[in-house]
Amino acid sequence: MAETITLKAERRSDRGKGAARQARMRGQIPAVIYGRGREPVALTLVLHEFQRALAGHSAGSTVIDLSIAGEPVKTLIREIQRHPYKPRILHIDFMEIHAGQQLTVNVPVRLVGSPEGVKNAGGVLDQVLREVEIEVLPRNIPDHIDLDVSPLEINQSMHVSDLEVPNAKVLTDQAKTICAVVPPRVELEVTAEVPEELEEAEPELIRKQKEDEAEETESSEE
Repeated sequence: MAETITLKAERRSDRGKGAARQARMRGQIPAVIYGRGREPVALTLVLHEFQRALAGHSAGSTVIDLSIAGEPVKTLIREIQRHPYKPRILHIDFMEIHAGQQLTVNVPVRLVGSPEGVKNAGGVLDQVLREVEIEVLPRNIPDHIDLDVSPLEINQSMHVSDLEVPNAKVLTDQAKTICAVVPPRVELEVTAEVPEELEEAEPELIRKQKEDEAEETESSEE
């Protein structure tokens, strides 16, 4: 099951782009929490604490105990807004969750094992689908879903229907391909063809031409 992590958050009263920009300059992340029966509350988190806590975790499927002024609230991250071209977090949306509430989350698929077609035939393992959507209770959210690809031969594939996800309902189309072992990529060696007339040409012809020119020169000198 997914590990629960704990983060501290502070309420904020100032709103607007200017206030959010100032918070980011102080090393904080503007955020908001909403949920069933809760009015949206504006928050800030310490950026480096957030990054350290989520390192190695899937942000969309990790339960976060958000401590707001000492009050613990179980949440999931619903959206992380990022700068379009800089490695910067602009804003985070948290959703409060409850123990008996069915949630829809995206969970990463992790391929395990070495396919037969890769080991014995030089094939290449190609992962097409990297996460699936499931419906699950908070306590049963998996950190990831393992898929054993060891039996795969060349030109064989595995699909969503091959996944085993205990205590959850998989919502992604069962027929979708997750991965396949494809034949090795062959690089064609391009050899430039030499025209036939050049192949038959002989250096002697060049020398003969020079000899003729020399004879003409000698005749003119006479």
